[in-house]
Amino acid sequence: MAEETATAIKNKGWTVTIAALSINLVLGVLYAWGVIAKALVVQWHWTKAQAALPFTVSTACFAIMMIFAGRLQDKVGPRLIAAAGGIVLGLGLVASSFAASPGLILLTFGLVGGVGIGLGYSATTPPAIKWFPPSKKGLITGIVVSGVGLAAVYISPLAQFLLKATSIQQTFLYLGLGAIVVVSVLSQFLRNPPAGYHPAAAAPATTPAAKAAAVVRPNLDWGAMLKTPQFYRLWLMFILAASAGLMIIAHVAIIAKEQARWEWGFVPVVLLAIFNSCGRVISGIVSDRMGRTQTMMLAFVLQAGNMFAFSHYTSSALLVFGSAFTGLCYGTIFTLMPAATADFYGVKNLGVNYGFLFTGFGVAGVFGPLVGGKIRDVTGSYSTSYTISALMLLVGTALAYTTRAPAVGAAVASSVPSVEKA
Repeated sequence: MAEETATAIKNKGWTVTIAALSINLVLGVLYAWGVIAKALVVQWHWTKAQAALPFTVSTACFAIMMIFAGRLQDKVGPRLIAAAGGIVLGLGLVASSFAASPGLILLTFGLVGGVGIGLGYSATTPPAIKWFPPSKKGLITGIVVSGVGLAAVYISPLAQFLLKATSIQQTFLYLGLGAIVVVSVLSQFLRNPPAGYHPAAAAPATTPAAKAAAVVRPNLDWGAMLKTPQFYRLWLMFILAASAGLMIIAHVAIIAKEQARWEWGFVPVVLLAIFNSCGRVISGIVSDRMGRTQTMMLAFVLQAGNMFAFSHYTSSALLVFGSAFTGLCYGTIFTLMPAATADFYGVKNLGVNYGFLFTGFGVAGVFGPLVGGKIRDVTGSYSTSYTISALMLLVGTALAYTTRAPAVGAAVASSVPSVEKA
């Protein structure tokens, strides 16, 4: 490593970051479900709740798999796990092309697809942030995870085109084959830094948030992490904040049609995705300066106000604003939560540690879309869902206000580096 220049090392870090971002662009096929759900309701006459359920199951499997995939990623390295994720996701989508019943698509898209997404996603953020100093942890995390949100910018119109040009089955087939090929290639660019690598800080930490992020903390394993109260506060905040965004994402194409009489349901899906990605990058930059929990409080309060107002978005222009704002605030979670996990518990075991925290997303994925669909089927409106989401976000704000990083104990993890697999 001594013969390598600082520029060459930095370039490796950015290569890993761009590859991770690109893989997440493929894994974000989950966020195109709103367009597919609308086709299932219109063409196959599924109920709203039936159309939301595959998304819900996929989200739950995605979240649960993150624990095991994160552990595997920490053990064997990101390259193999990311490739496996792309192949499993692709096979789930291909299998969905041969399914026609709600039960079978729950199995293929929901279970198999969710497992594939969990495998791939677990292997993107950890290797990228290990190449950069703590002062850039939020920024790099935001760039990597922005790919999942940004995916709907191209996948939703692509799915809309394929649904019109071919069929629901063929749409699943083409998306699945593409996932297998693209992720298998991109995964070869993922690698951890060599043992003993310590990224140099770009500049001395000056803000309180930057100084806090730069504190050397023990690299806690998942067992020690689960003994800290901060983990459970972060977990509850994840559930509360993600539920609101997921409810809108899963139903936005239907909301556009019913609430705003807007047939171009893929447009708010795309707008939500663009601002979702912007929120991930912006919150990373802001939280590197202002602090993770302070940025969470700001995002949660703004999202609560948006949810209280959402039932009044009855025109296409207002729905554009509401969808964009939802995406902006929702996207912050996926930068702030892994960055906070790294801040609180170190980066060595980030894969499995964030996997445990990410189960909160799985709970939110079940609660948000399913409750939104059930309330719509019973009441004929999503209004009650908006109010429930807003109240949950206010509770999340209160939790963020009372959450601080664990105190640095006397026993710091050994400074002897372990060998990480590339």
